[in-house]
Amino acid sequence: MKMQAKNLNLYYGTHQALFDVSLEVPENKVVALIGPSGCGKSTFLRTLNRMNDLIDGVQIDGKITLDDRDIYDKDVDLVNLRKRVGMVFQRPNPFPMSIYDNVAYGCRVHGLTDKKRLDEIVEKSLRGAALWDEVKDRLDASAMGMSGGQQQRLCIARVMAVEPEVVLMDEPCSALDPISTMKIEELVQEIKKEYTIVMVTHNMQQAARVSDYTAFFLNGKLIEHDTTDVIFTKPHDKKTEDYITGRFG
Repeated sequence: MKMQAKNLNLYYGTHQALFDVSLEVPENKVVALIGPSGCGKSTFLRTLNRMNDLIDGVQIDGKITLDDRDIYDKDVDLVNLRKRVGMVFQRPNPFPMSIYDNVAYGCRVHGLTDKKRLDEIVEKSLRGAALWDEVKDRLDASAMGMSGGQQQRLCIARVMAVEPEVVLMDEPCSALDPISTMKIEELVQEIKKEYTIVMVTHNMQQAARVSDYTAFFLNGKLIEHDTTDVIFTKPHDKKTEDYITGRFG
């Protein structure tokens, strides 16, 4: 397994948000996390690259491994962890700088200064994010002038530029129109050849279209997880079936 959570519990102060979650993330697959709002999907996603460390009062017990090493060990380098496990957020968050500099940013942070190499990485990343043909003639233009769908693909290119092993996506299409959403979904299918992807989504059709495995969360608990085909056609738990068929609530 590329990543694995074992008996994970998370607390915001005295409030417990995740309860004994155990989940495997296979390499070069897409794992969709589904469930109603506030059920723990995004909280769990953020444990996979320790983004919850940035929140005061968070306590975690249990274990999360990346290539069989616990990412919560005290000697884990957080900068390196977040390079290996990149994140794309719900709303596009390009930096207020050029398209080129957005993509090159992470590489520069990690010490790369060679212009020729940066040029190669920027082009490769933008091609990988299916954006190169749209922006190749305006790389010096501000990223803030791009459409929302282009900005989200730029954020994906920015993550890809530092060559992560895992890409976390927190509802990456929720702020996008249907055409942009389709492009992101096509992109996810393409890049899973190189990356392991964990995606939070409220869109059942999207989960069914793009994921290999699906995990259903409810009230901070992982109710069940299996191949997407099984979850959507023969779920083991009635709560999962009710949620997928719209009878939940």
